Amino acid sequence: MAPIIVPIDLGSSKEISWRVAMKPAGKTLLVASTGGHLAQLVRLEGGLGLSRDSVYLTFRSPQSESLLRGRRVVYAPYIKPRGFLAIVRTAFIVFKLFRAEKFDSCVSTGAGIALAAIPLARVLGLSTLYIESVSRTSGPSLTGRIIALLRVADLRTQHRAWETNRWKYRGDVLDVYESYATSSSTNEPSVLVSLGTIRPYRFDSLVDAVLTSGIANSSTTWQLGCTDRSGLPGVSHKQIDAKGFEALALHADVVITHAGVGTILQLLEMGKYPIVAVRRRARNEHVDDHQEQISELLSRHNLARVVEAPDLSVEDIHLVRARRVRKSSSV
Repeated sequence: MAPIIVPIDLGSSKEISWRVAMKPAGKTLLVASTGGHLAQLVRLEGGLGLSRDSVYLTFRSPQSESLLRGRRVVYAPYIKPRGFLAIVRTAFIVFKLFRAEKFDSCVSTGAGIALAAIPLARVLGLSTLYIESVSRTSGPSLTGRIIALLRVADLRTQHRAWETNRWKYRGDVLDVYESYATSSSTNEPSVLVSLGTIRPYRFDSLVDAVLTSGIANSSTTWQLGCTDRSGLPGVSHKQIDAKGFEALALHADVVITHAGVGTILQLLEMGKYPIVAVRRRARNEHVDDHQEQISELLSRHNLARVVEAPDLSVEDIHLVRARRVRKSSSV
């Protein structure tokens, strides 16, 4: 039978939670790409009513290895945006997994990897649920549209504005936070710059803007992903695992990041009010402009300073140093 999703009252916190009520409750295959999709799924898992033998299907990365430590995980080859052949290859991995173990449900927050698992799970008679990313503020992603067209899953949106008879709204993962003013130091700030890891897209415009602003120095840490650059002041990394990123972000006075949902959720959990720069398709920085959507949502919640990468200024640095984020006490 199809999953039944109900919000869970957590008392003093406005935590958004989801429960999948199935008869019988059983083992779940949790499917997500690394990055924001995986971060959202891990955040929502507490309300999904999972059994202990549930399994994650995702890509291997420092983030997934850190976030999923202690959980059962199957790693699939990376699927790039619009990588339909890779989706088919991953579907064979899913089929072997379903033959090796009995599952009762399949839940995904996207992206393309969902297409390798959700349709097959429904064909095999499993309960299926697709939760669209919070970054999709005006409508479903291509993956969401395909899954809706195939009618192979129960559908959830994190935005009431585009709720329909099929896409049901149950809250969003940003709704639990609020920002507040705090004192700002006049000392030279330590800076963490995080460009994300999506391949094969570079983000040179943000690196150039940070350098032009003059705030980068020997204490600056760069997480560059595909944007390989030499001679940058400070320390550079291609990737940083979740635990290492947390340590660096907590130490940093200012965090400058691309509008990746996974990174943003981790920063908000730490109380950081970041500078968020949008990757743009026109600059060949992403497959589309969906990062604009999550940035607009952050602005409405007042949870970040949103900028176009080339427009980053020292004023933005001063503003974010004077704000912090906390869990909202309202319900």
